[in-house]
Amino acid sequence: MLAAKGILTAEDLLYHLPFRYEDRQNPRSLDELQPGETASVIAEVRGSLLLKTRKAPIFELTVGQARLALKCIWFNGGYLEGKFHAGQTVAVYGKVEPSRSSSNLKMIQPQFELLPDASDDAETRLLEVGRITPVYESLGGARLASRWQRKTIFHLLEGVRGAVPECLPQAMLARLSLPNREVALREVHFPPEGTGFAQLQSWSTPAHRRLIFEELFFLELGLEIKRRRMRERPGIAFATTPKVREAIREVLPFHPTAAQKRALGEIVADMRQPSPMRRLLQGDVGSGKTIVALQAMLVAMENGYQAALMAPTEILATQHFLAARKLLENSSRNPRIVLLTGSLDEERKRHTRGMINRGEAQLVIGTHALIEEKVEFDRLGLVVVDEQHRFGVMQRFKMMKKPGQDGNEGAEPDMLVMTATPIPRTLALSLYGDLDVSVLDELPPGRTPIVTRRVPGERSGEVWEFVRKQVALGRQAYIVYPVIEGTRDDQPELDFAQDDPDTAAEAPAPPKSTRKGKTADLFPKAAVEANPGAKSGLKSAVEMHQKLSAGPLAGLRVGLLHGRLNADDKEVIMRRFQRGEIDVLVATTVIEVGVDVPNATVMVVEHAERFGLAQLHQLRGRVGRGAARSYCVLITGPRVSPHGEERLNAMVRTQDGFELAELDLSLRGPGEFFGTRQAGLPDFRVANLVRDRQLLELAKLEAARFANPPAAGKETPEATEAERARVWARLKDAWQRRYGLVEAG
Repeated sequence: MLAAKGILTAEDLLYHLPFRYEDRQNPRSLDELQPGETASVIAEVRGSLLLKTRKAPIFELTVGQARLALKCIWFNGGYLEGKFHAGQTVAVYGKVEPSRSSSNLKMIQPQFELLPDASDDAETRLLEVGRITPVYESLGGARLASRWQRKTIFHLLEGVRGAVPECLPQAMLARLSLPNREVALREVHFPPEGTGFAQLQSWSTPAHRRLIFEELFFLELGLEIKRRRMRERPGIAFATTPKVREAIREVLPFHPTAAQKRALGEIVADMRQPSPMRRLLQGDVGSGKTIVALQAMLVAMENGYQAALMAPTEILATQHFLAARKLLENSSRNPRIVLLTGSLDEERKRHTRGMINRGEAQLVIGTHALIEEKVEFDRLGLVVVDEQHRFGVMQRFKMMKKPGQDGNEGAEPDMLVMTATPIPRTLALSLYGDLDVSVLDELPPGRTPIVTRRVPGERSGEVWEFVRKQVALGRQAYIVYPVIEGTRDDQPELDFAQDDPDTAAEAPAPPKSTRKGKTADLFPKAAVEANPGAKSGLKSAVEMHQKLSAGPLAGLRVGLLHGRLNADDKEVIMRRFQRGEIDVLVATTVIEVGVDVPNATVMVVEHAERFGLAQLHQLRGRVGRGAARSYCVLITGPRVSPHGEERLNAMVRTQDGFELAELDLSLRGPGEFFGTRQAGLPDFRVANLVRDRQLLELAKLEAARFANPPAAGKETPEATEAERARVWARLKDAWQRRYGLVEAG
């Protein structure tokens, strides 16, 4: 059971830290409790009751102190029947709420723990009451619950007293005012008397800080070694001759931004070096990343090498292919550009692979089909990976290892990773810590601010009327839905349209519009049109394409685009939309990235509460690409969770992608920041990237300092030879076992 949770050694169990603490030295009395606060209470069981209802059983427990009582209620609580008996002592922890039926208070779904009585041994009572008590997440049902963990960890700590090996240099610990490893482990599990309770709950005691810093230090040290080894590998030193500079000027935008010039300068400087470039090009939607990447690819091509661009979806790969062909069609060099995707028929794939292998294709654009073993390049010099967060780390490595046949075996191609998802610095330091970073932090001239509004579903008729008016002015619109059709099964769009876990919880329906304020300004005229397709569950793109075409948008040219269409059909639809032959494009999130139609001025997102912040920001970035004023309308369903409210309000409040990314990271946590689990994101045991930002920055500085010590005689070394050996040994074990990305040495 422990192994299933990744706990294989005594050390693993000691690093399974309490997720909260209960103050059982000075527990709260019932007469102190206030509605709205979250509190821990120790009280006596007075009685319990299982209420059978049509939906699900409700378990009700009454606990008390003297004459006061507290009701605890669990929905679907049938499993608790028979667990409590009058006279038992129980600790409950939860949010205090007023009770309608009496003057007493209540807790809904509190966490609870039965406390020892006189029949329990003295050691159990010592660990459970009269102290600040650690509370652990269960490691496997009742057998491995908090009480078992407290006892086992207590005995483990006693068994290793004085024998826990230190893995950080003493001078570093002293300078940073951090305790040694054994003290930290002991005090984080069993806080000594006088420890600040608020510090414990916020994981900011010296003991917590020590263990968090340790984990982040070894992560950053591993990344530092990875960067150093990358610099030692043989790469390609590209020349930037007058001929190369002339080729770049030919595709340069009329007015490049200062950020574009700066980023291109950093990329080209890397490409001149004889070691492989590993750089992240990060920019908000519409900041002009593609043109910068294309110029970098021209440097490789002008030096006689091939360039490859890998995109996560066929529609985005096709967009890049069409954009590159358009930009380079007037180029005096006129390089051969090919597209390779999984949906091509076998004969076309074979023909394209042959061109790549013989070096007849200078620029290769495609999806993950590029990393198949059958694809071999002649002279691969630069790999550009777009929307890196959708690729696993190992896929990135596969592209780096593509064989070349020009006698330059062993020389790795340069790699440029692009993302339009603004990544908070904390996440970039861990996820992309092996890459140098260039940021495009300004938009090209001519991009207009986008007016963003949210509208309740019952007013969608007004939205369709607004869309009709925009089309009458010669504009175009997108309408996006979270699913293709029917059920959620086998719908790739949903990989990145994660349900908010809160949406299943009870949340108040949004108030009906009073027709005042900013939203009413955007839709000043009432619409009598009923909401098409209004029913329980999610509306789908296929269903709503039919209903809108026949109803509110009848007479307009309405197209449909989703992930199940083959590549040719997608390309035909997108070209028709780009040429203005389609007025309104009903789509799923396949249009989230890469689609560039300057005449599109309206983005409508239905069930907007079901989308992540980064995804909503990407969708909004599809409009506002021309001179006309653009609009993003977020239509919400009948229930919006508290997190959903925060996301929607943030979208209305700001268009700053980095501000939205910080909020998204804090709401969803690092593991789900991209809407899907990121392959290669470290699985931290004690650190939290949102909470521990400052310690991450400190760990990065300390790791660089340790990996690059001062020359002999210039400064007193911080670590003895024995300490340095222990650090490297620990890194090798931690990096290999925990992260498995690189072998440390």
